[in-house]
Amino acid sequence: MTGISKQSLIKIILSNAPIILLFISVLNEFDLNYLDSKYFSFNFVYILIFYCSLKKNINLGYGLIFLAGIINDVVTNIPIGLSSLGYLLICVSAAYLRTITLRPSLLKDWIYFLFTILAVNSFIYTLSTLIFSLSIEYFDLLINIFFTFLLYLIFYYLFETYEKKIIGISNV
Repeated sequence: MTGISKQSLIKIILSNAPIILLFISVLNEFDLNYLDSKYFSFNFVYILIFYCSLKKNINLGYGLIFLAGIINDVVTNIPIGLSSLGYLLICVSAAYLRTITLRPSLLKDWIYFLFTILAVNSFIYTLSTLIFSLSIEYFDLLINIFFTFLLYLIFYYLFETYEKKIIGISNV
């Protein structure tokens, strides 16, 4: 009988790091609201899902993304399915961009990410207010969108480094 060596266990954990990060961030509602900084928050899950769906080198899987959305809804106490719908809309948007793009460009991806998070947040918060009568702080939402958009660049380079060094994938 063979056991799992420390080397292979570390490799398994590192190769599944995006999935682990996804579930840790939805379980903790990771958008830096714990720092009690009123003017700084961002949605890491949007960045992770968009990047992984766009590059397709790191496969999160639509089922895992849907499950992460359900868990996020339970943790944040919003109606079940809203986050899953938003996450899957981000996946569809990134898959569409990946399909129509002939030459990938960080600038185009970044601008498209802005339109994607604006459309998804608008749709989700419209559903939240019209159907479920939830109150929304629009200034907080704009701050969150702004910093999510800006931090996409930093996380893009971190994920690219992860792909090159850890997984050994080189994007052209």
